[in-house]
Amino acid sequence: MSSNGRRSLRKNHGRGHSYWIDGDKVPGITSVLGDGYPKPALVNWAADTTAGYAVDHWDDLAELPISKRLAEISRARWQASDEAKLRGTAVHSYAEQLAAGSELEIPDEYVGHVDAYLKFVHDWQPAELLVEQPVFSRRWRYAGTPDLVATLADGRSWLLDWKTTAKGVFLDHVLQLAAARYAEYTLDEQGNETPLPPIEATGIVWLRADGYDLIPVEANEQAHRLFLYVLAISRFVGDRDAWIGDTLLPGTAT
Repeated sequence: MSSNGRRSLRKNHGRGHSYWIDGDKVPGITSVLGDGYPKPALVNWAADTTAGYAVDHWDDLAELPISKRLAEISRARWQASDEAKLRGTAVHSYAEQLAAGSELEIPDEYVGHVDAYLKFVHDWQPAELLVEQPVFSRRWRYAGTPDLVATLADGRSWLLDWKTTAKGVFLDHVLQLAAARYAEYTLDEQGNETPLPPIEATGIVWLRADGYDLIPVEANEQAHRLFLYVLAISRFVGDRDAWIGDTLLPGTAT
């Protein structure tokens, strides 16, 4: 709770979460980009993922009723997307526990990514300032949770996001980082609003089974302005009833 009675918080709901500012639910940065930023490559990805699942599970699907078969095929792309999101979270969690001296048995599918994370830590020596801590913009009414703000071995404070995707960095990552960089405040351990630490650089740490890349991203004020345009579009997309009315019958007054 801030000193003037205004309140911001992130509410967790199982695997999901929501953000609130002064009693109003506000969109998360990822949701804004999902609703307002065009991603034509996702159309091909969804088609390829769905078709690939059907081919790989052809015999198993053939044993199911047709309606169940359709449901399984339709769900395949969402399952693949969820697995990618969970991989990034799991890799970060495993790596932090190992760095703290814990003994863990890492699942085979994560071993290479965890090794890449630990190599990044060894090379760049991040001094953590914020770790998965929510950030908020009261002015523009959005929020998000960046992966890391830290001072690296080059002496600069960086805002970083982990990516474990197959193809690395996409243009919407520029807007994602800019939105977080130009949020106004974060929350301390007591839930009090506190200014973000100064951020001098932004980038993506692309973690792969064969290593990592630290990729600088120019998430500057211009990129933030572009994010605000996307925010406006996402609000338009999410408010159909404000623009389109019900069907009129003959003789109905308008």
